Amino acid sequence: MTGFNSLLLQDSMNMAGAEIVLFHDYAMLLMSLILMGFVVFSLMVLKTGSWFVKGYGSSEMLEISWTMIPGFLLYSLGVPSLFLMYYIEGNTKYDLTLKVTGHQWYWSYEVSEYGGEMSFDSYMINDEDLQVGGYRLLDVDNSVVLPYLSKIRVLVTSGDVLHAWALPSMGMKIDAIPGRLNFMNIMSFRPSSVYGQCSEICGVNHSFMPIHIEFVGWEGFLNANVA
Repeated sequence: MTGFNSLLLQDSMNMAGAEIVLFHDYAMLLMSLILMGFVVFSLMVLKTGSWFVKGYGSSEMLEISWTMIPGFLLYSLGVPSLFLMYYIEGNTKYDLTLKVTGHQWYWSYEVSEYGGEMSFDSYMINDEDLQVGGYRLLDVDNSVVLPYLSKIRVLVTSGDVLHAWALPSMGMKIDAIPGRLNFMNIMSFRPSSVYGQCSEICGVNHSFMPIHIEFVGWEGFLNANVA
């Protein structure tokens, strides 16, 4: 990853992430234009020496403008935001189910479809055991293998305290709450390796429970998960 890319959002691996990045870019552009317009107006006032509009009485057009334009800008931000929330939460059809359970301080996974049943724990690899080319604080001993171009329902809960299962490159984050089962849908465009971390302060080792998912083809998924 280049220096400039490290300052921006991660490359998206799914449609929801791509839409979130587009919405972020649009919101930043809109904010920049508003700030630029305010700065230009301030400079014009300073240059002309007109600290206030002299002789101003009333103007219906001006009042309509400064009411309708901000309203339209808020509407242009609200509609895509609501669309994204319903798009992320609204999918009901899925090809596969992955159950995630947060513990202090590791993740447990269960896959029990397509003729096989598999459950395992995923711990972070210590620095002294990290291989050359590995990612410190991100690599785990047991990675989750999932098929790409497939809708996957992720059921998330916790066995002790609050956790949060987050994948930044997919624009996904969901809380793991004891006694409650939350869900979200994920899908990857292409074979990829996705990293994440717990984003809820869950204790002293909060920063040492990473997430690693490998998206492969269905053949690789069945070979890895079906007993």
